[in-house]
Amino acid sequence: MNEHDTIRFGTVGSPQTTNASGTPAAIAHIRALGLDHLEIAWVQSVRVSDETCAEIKAAGEKHKVTLSIHAPYYINLNSQTSELMAKSDERLLAAARKGYLAGATEIIFHPGSYHSQPPEQVYERAKEKLLEITAILKKEKVKVNLRPETMGKGAMFGTLDEVVQLSKDVPGVLPCIDWAHLHARTGDGTFNTYEEFAAALETVKKVLGQKGLEKLHFHISGIAYTSKGEKAHLPLNEADIRYRELLQAFIDYGVKATAAIEAPLPFHTADALTFQATYRRLLDIKYGDGKLEEGAD
Repeated sequence: MNEHDTIRFGTVGSPQTTNASGTPAAIAHIRALGLDHLEIAWVQSVRVSDETCAEIKAAGEKHKVTLSIHAPYYINLNSQTSELMAKSDERLLAAARKGYLAGATEIIFHPGSYHSQPPEQVYERAKEKLLEITAILKKEKVKVNLRPETMGKGAMFGTLDEVVQLSKDVPGVLPCIDWAHLHARTGDGTFNTYEEFAAALETVKKVLGQKGLEKLHFHISGIAYTSKGEKAHLPLNEADIRYRELLQAFIDYGVKATAAIEAPLPFHTADALTFQATYRRLLDIKYGDGKLEEGAD
C-alpha cells in the first residue's frame, strides 16, 4: 500500500456480496474484500440491543474496520411542531448512543428542510438544536461526531457552506460531504469538474483549517437528477460523475477521510472497489510508483 494512502473506503450498508446476515458478518466481509470501512445503515429506525452493539464493536476491532452510522432519515433540525421536533431529537440521540456502544465514532444524518423559510433563519435554528444535542451527548460521555450531510435538493437544508459552518460553530459537529448530492443539487449538471471539487475543499480549509481536511467523511456515488435535484443513485457505469477528477483533488489537497460508497444493487461492492482501486492507482502515478512491471510490454 502507498504510504500516502489516507482514505478508507467502504460501503453504506452491508455489501451485497456478504454471505451471512448481521452486521458482524458484513464487517468481516468488508475486510475480506480489502476495504476498510462500513457505514451501518440504521436509516429506518434504531432497534438494536446493547449486546448486539458490543458484538458489532468487537467485530470492528477484530477486523480493523472503522464504523460510522447513518441515522434514520426522519431527522429534521427544523421540524415544525414540538412533537415532531422531540421525535427527531430522539432519533438522532438514539443513533449516537447506540452507535457509540457499537464502536462508531461518526453519526451521519440528513439535517432537514427549509420549509420555505429563509436559509439564514433555518441555519440559526439548526445550530441551536445541535448545540443542545451535543451538550446532552457530552454530559453522557458519548464521544461521537455528529455529521450533517450535504443534500441533493434545493428545498433541503444542507449546502456545503451550511454544513461546514455548522462544523465551525458547534463543537462535536463535522461535515459529511456527499459529492453526488452536491452535483445533483442545482439540477444543471454543475459541480462536476476538478476545479469545482478543489473549490469545495478550499471552502473546508478556509473555514476549518488544514485540520478540517484531515478528518473528513464522504459519500460518493453516481446519481441521476432533474431540474429539482437528486432523483436516484446510479452505478458508476451509468453515471456522469467525474470521479477520477474528484479522487485527484483528494490527493492533491492531502485529504484524510473515510469514503462510504452508495450504489444500487448489484453494483454496491464493485463500485466501492473501483473507487478504492482508482484512488490507489492515482496515488501511484503521482508519487512515482506507477511503473510497468519488469518484462511487461
